[in-house]
Amino acid sequence: MADNAQDDLLQLIKRVGAFLSLKFPRNLDSRSVGAIAGLAFALVFTWRLLRAPSEPQRRQSKRQAPSASSSGVRSAETVNVSSAGVINPAEDSRTQNAIDEFFQPVKPTLGQIVRQRLSEGRKVRLESPYGGWGERDAGDRAGVTCRLLGVILEENTPEELQKQATVRSSVLEVLLEITKFCDLYLMERVLDDESEKKVLEALKDAGVFTSGGLVKDKVLFCGTENGRTSFVRQLEPDWHIDSNPEITTQLARFIKYQLHVSSVKLKRPASNVFTAPSLEQFFGCV
Repeated sequence: MADNAQDDLLQLIKRVGAFLSLKFPRNLDSRSVGAIAGLAFALVFTWRLLRAPSEPQRRQSKRQAPSASSSGVRSAETVNVSSAGVINPAEDSRTQNAIDEFFQPVKPTLGQIVRQRLSEGRKVRLESPYGGWGERDAGDRAGVTCRLLGVILEENTPEELQKQATVRSSVLEVLLEITKFCDLYLMERVLDDESEKKVLEALKDAGVFTSGGLVKDKVLFCGTENGRTSFVRQLEPDWHIDSNPEITTQLARFIKYQLHVSSVKLKRPASNVFTAPSLEQFFGCV
């Protein structure tokens, strides 16, 4: 049983090494250190589980003192001692199942996916209330700019916004997660002030402003498509999300990463441009 436990431990250590090399980078943060500590605790617990079946058998062998009074007693002792080295298949199977279950891949949450994909940025340029643009350190928060029509809203043209504005229910969860981990700016071309009011009211009713990550001042409006391009270049985000292929192509030289939201792929996209039918599909929500 001891040899079997040592083999299981050796196998477990190898799997732990492979697991750590796959899951953890060289530079660990506090969350990663905590995860490794939890893994070490599980390793110790599993090792104790491997050793547990053999200990009662050792104690049982010690309690059975040798006796010459009868051959029946010696026979029973021989049976007990020989059975101590027998491996219980059921216990061995449970131990292996526990190890396999622990190392099963865990499906990441939506928040983890959003943060992993968009957390490349470290600095964001913001507009000062006194005029001009300034740069501040955003820690691990990426700067993201995103157009509204066709991405966040059901409507696809400025003319439709003159009648109504509707936030797509399927994108709401992703949008709220982005506001938690990123400095997000929403922007769109509108034809009049009433369209602006309809958009802001729709975002408010959807609960976008109550999450704490987005305020009305970060929803920008302009009168032309070039105006949106100018917004993006001034903000210098790490990611820009758009559905206009011309703007995506123009900004490819200036923005680190872009997501082109369209059911039709670009003919010759730049290496830093990704394409998805919708924002939520890009993050695997559909």
